[in-house]
Amino acid sequence: MARVSPILSHGGLPDSSSSSYPGPSLSTQPGPSPSTQPGPPLSTQPGPPLSTQPGPPLSTQPEPSLSSEPGHGRASTRVVIAEDGLLLREGLSGVLARFGFEVVAAVGDADELVAAVDEHAPDLVLTDIRMPPHFRDEGLRAAVTLRRANPLLPVVVLSQYVQDEYAAALLDSGTGSGVGYLLKDRVVDVRDFVTALRTVAGGGTVVDPEVVRQLLRRPKDPLTALSTREREVLALVAEGHSNSAIAARLFVTEAAVGKHVGNILAKLNLPPAEDTNRRVLAVLAFLRA
Repeated sequence: MARVSPILSHGGLPDSSSSSYPGPSLSTQPGPSPSTQPGPPLSTQPGPPLSTQPGPPLSTQPEPSLSSEPGHGRASTRVVIAEDGLLLREGLSGVLARFGFEVVAAVGDADELVAAVDEHAPDLVLTDIRMPPHFRDEGLRAAVTLRRANPLLPVVVLSQYVQDEYAAALLDSGTGSGVGYLLKDRVVDVRDFVTALRTVAGGGTVVDPEVVRQLLRRPKDPLTALSTREREVLALVAEGHSNSAIAARLFVTEAAVGKHVGNILAKLNLPPAEDTNRRVLAVLAFLRA
């Protein structure tokens, strides 16, 4: 049978003085204790603590945002602002500057707007409609004039009102691109507003839905349904010529003129009536167009 270790057979450590214990006790084993091992403690290792590592803390790292990146990495858009209200003019200038636009001029009337555009050749014009001296539609008319002179000039109208006639002229000006019509009271988000300006500056078109609705409700030109020949006949009717005289002028038969006149009255929605002269009503429609 194998010999049993004294530690196990006695249920504990043997007496160090016992002659039957082979070798020294555990406490007399050679070698230093763990606490006397060479080397400095961890806290004295060379190198700065973590808090002194170079570089700013995470909370101060620059965080890109729409307001901190002028033009989203693009060159600044140069803007001329036309607004007669001082506070709103200064407010728009501050907002656009914060979002990376370069406001090259901020003026208070239509004449100054035209002069500023001539001087600075901006990338975008932002204008009100009602401006001095009469506070009617001076800003919008100036915008239409600028677009006629330079069809590629991006223009945004910002107003409280919808001027049907000039709004349509503005939207039709140039190539129909690079134009916007926004209502002040319906601008509820600055970022959306800035996005609209960037869209127009890039050649897009942005129109407030309320502007679209009002333009769609305006009376249509009734003469757009007429053919070129029918317009010629109606113009001669307006001059007071009879059917036979019109036929002689246009080198057609009188029956052909009568057919044209009938088509004109039908397209202008002028049904026969005893108490009206349809030819006169047709002439009035022609003069109002």
